[in-house]
Amino acid sequence: MKTISTIEVVSLDEASAVKALAALAQAQRLRAFRSLVVAGPEGLTPGVMAEQLAVAPSALSFHLKELAHSGLVSSEPRGRHLIYRADIAHMNALLAYLTEQCCEGRPCGVNTAPVV
Repeated sequence: MKTISTIEVVSLDEASAVKALAALAQAQRLRAFRSLVVAGPEGLTPGVMAEQLAVAPSALSFHLKELAHSGLVSSEPRGRHLIYRADIAHMNALLAYLTEQCCEGRPCGVNTAPVV
């Protein structure tokens, strides 16, 4: 039996994009999100993340709540622990929104022309 994996397609409106960007516009939240992206589908517990990021668990809890509220991370209970995961579909939707709305659908590139 062959299993076909499905890719979740998420579309963001302006308000959702602003909420996600605001959540990432703080250094600890950006670091937490980045660590969840690196962890992949296995996710991380808050205890492991707090240790990795050298941040107090209470502060991390606040940041994870903000990331979850923005849709960039999800959590799932596993026994007595919560497992947090980056929502890659939401991250990709944010990138697509920025490309579509800010770059007018063109590939975004860095202008390497010297400044005069």
